[in-house]
Amino acid sequence: MDKKYCAYICAGCGIGDALDMEALAEVVSGEMSMECKTHKYLCGSEGRALIEGDVAGGVNTIVVGACSPRVMAQEFDFGKDKITVRANIREQVVWSEVKPVEGQAPHKEAAAFLQESASDYLRMACTRAKKTLLPEPYKLEEINKTILVMGGGLAGLTAAKEASAAGYQVILVEKEAQLGGKAAGWRKSFPSKAPWTDLEENPITTLIAGVEGSDKITVKTATEVARISGAPGNFGVTFKAAGTKTEWDAPQKVTVDQQDLISKGQMEDPNTGLKKYTDTNPDALKVGAVVLATGWKPADVSQYEHLGYGKVKNVVTNAEFEKLAKAGKVPANVAFVQSPGGKDHDKDFPYCNSVTSMVALKQAQYVCQDNADGKAYILYQHMRTPGHMELYYKSAQNTDGIFLTKGNVMKVEESGASLSVAVENTLLGEDLTLQVDMVVLAAGMEPTTKGEDSINLAYRQGPAFVDLDLFDGYADSHFICFPYETRRTGIYACGGVRKAETMEEAVDDATGAALKAIQCIESTDRGVAVHPRSGDATYPEFFMQRCTQCKRCTEECPFGALDDDEKGTPLPNPTRCRRCGTCMGACPERIIGFKDYNIDLIGSMIKSIEVPEDDEDRLRILVLVCENDAYPALDMAGMKRFGINHMARFIPVRCLGSVNMAWIRDALSAGMDGAMLLGCTYGDDYQCHFVKGSEIANKRMENIGDTLKTLGLEPERCAANQVSITDYDKIPQIINEFVEQIVEMGPNPFKGF
Repeated sequence: MDKKYCAYICAGCGIGDALDMEALAEVVSGEMSMECKTHKYLCGSEGRALIEGDVAGGVNTIVVGACSPRVMAQEFDFGKDKITVRANIREQVVWSEVKPVEGQAPHKEAAAFLQESASDYLRMACTRAKKTLLPEPYKLEEINKTILVMGGGLAGLTAAKEASAAGYQVILVEKEAQLGGKAAGWRKSFPSKAPWTDLEENPITTLIAGVEGSDKITVKTATEVARISGAPGNFGVTFKAAGTKTEWDAPQKVTVDQQDLISKGQMEDPNTGLKKYTDTNPDALKVGAVVLATGWKPADVSQYEHLGYGKVKNVVTNAEFEKLAKAGKVPANVAFVQSPGGKDHDKDFPYCNSVTSMVALKQAQYVCQDNADGKAYILYQHMRTPGHMELYYKSAQNTDGIFLTKGNVMKVEESGASLSVAVENTLLGEDLTLQVDMVVLAAGMEPTTKGEDSINLAYRQGPAFVDLDLFDGYADSHFICFPYETRRTGIYACGGVRKAETMEEAVDDATGAALKAIQCIESTDRGVAVHPRSGDATYPEFFMQRCTQCKRCTEECPFGALDDDEKGTPLPNPTRCRRCGTCMGACPERIIGFKDYNIDLIGSMIKSIEVPEDDEDRLRILVLVCENDAYPALDMAGMKRFGINHMARFIPVRCLGSVNMAWIRDALSAGMDGAMLLGCTYGDDYQCHFVKGSEIANKRMENIGDTLKTLGLEPERCAANQVSITDYDKIPQIINEFVEQIVEMGPNPFKGF
């Protein structure tokens, strides 16, 4: 592409009042050698007409100095064959200054700082425009649009039905001989409409009939998925008869260290002579995306010995009781125990939530419906009935024969032909001893991905999703922003494998997962990324001639986008990639980059910042900001006029995981006085859109501290902080305190060298 540049600076929204527009234009036209024009409102019809006229005259690379790139996206979109770079001089320059008192002019010193800051943002934007290349979408030679649904329960059946209704071919795989899953054993379902008081017929039979009658759905019962290889648009799937063993299921008689090497593909499996991640079946059935609906299993409650499960007759789980109820075998007096009691009196059973609370209410109704004098005792520490289900709860409260009380169950034991249940600390302040026919324990819904390789992936990173124990085995990769996603692109979870759900919720969930699978297929067909960078036509490119096979890119990729070839060289799978750039940040040889985001591009932007050499009051601090949470929060801090020190210069990054430490070293070597990473929260309640980016970056920053010591620089000149998108009120304090800390240390001793 032969570039023809032009920059445009907007004077609207207070920019022209706070900044010297002519001086800014001179920076662009003089220092950056780029034609520059100013306008009072670039986003208005006249401003856009100005730019469109130049585009018609041949301008194809546009720099816009105005508001944040997070707003006015359509107004400054001039076509996919044009490059547009935004310089944020509104939110992060003009609006980052504390708003002056009405009637008072801004302080002259503040105006000078604003001018310097805006000039730097324009320098960086112009540099970015010069270094950016138009993306070339990665397209598969042949794409398959069939959707594989794993699991024939309520969620799987719904996902298959919805995907087929949208016109897609579906393969539905169920390991049992019949469809329906656990829902097939349920007597009734919860209310789904007003007045929210009456149980409804189980819809599973009708759903099964619809799926079996569809000419777009191929059903495979008594079948399991043996292996999934490939990538979105071109997954290869092999099947096996349910319950049979394959080479992948064979026990590994190797040491722990050897097993680690096998899982990484660095040695052969002594049992099979094959590397773990190798696709052994070239004739595998091709599909475009996968919906994981393998469901849940009742959580283990046998650990609570005082409740007698597995030892005392007629102590059952809620799942077992539902089967009895469907068969019409409901006892007349039943205690429903919602919490383990004993020493853990304020805790719930594993994987308990609102569903187990509502199941108890439903099953208590069975007792009263099937027995004229039936009595159901619901003993709880926490009852959860969200939304309209509060009406269902009140209906149960008003049912003769249903008794609810908060209480601590201390012992369940046989008492003649019945069971004795000892309860302490009830709502009435009295201890109770109940004589009942059966005790039902509220076992929670444990996802099938907990501790299992249920997905059987032929990936270098192993056959299962990684780190699921941190999230109780659930398969989501980002539970807040991107429901249905898993750690493997093109594989979407729904139903009990994603979270404990009612039937109504599972139907909605399955519909969402099916739509995500369709979106993935269609995005892959266009050669663009799926969430969270939907529509991004770039993908990581590797200069393999300089690859040292260090494995850092493959090990740190959060989504398993990289395998190894037979020589151990990274083997990219572009349609698995979510474009976070973590591989780029990991590479010590700097051989990975994108058309519009790479080591040289960001490094050149950093070098374009003007660093004063002889003024202790004009230090420069580089802040690399995650575009997903921290950058929007930074913009909002500007909108609120909270005030941010103008010694800081902000550069948005795709993810902190993409930050290569070369940027930090180069910035400090060039005389910048400090560097900060501002990204998402990580840990148990992680917020990172790319799962581990912020955590990885934090570890890299810890390591760079040692490097700074060898250079004679204080490690405190570098910092990493985590924020959420709602922390816009905290960001100014975080940045300003860091700047003050740098000021106390004084200028970087490398200035001028």
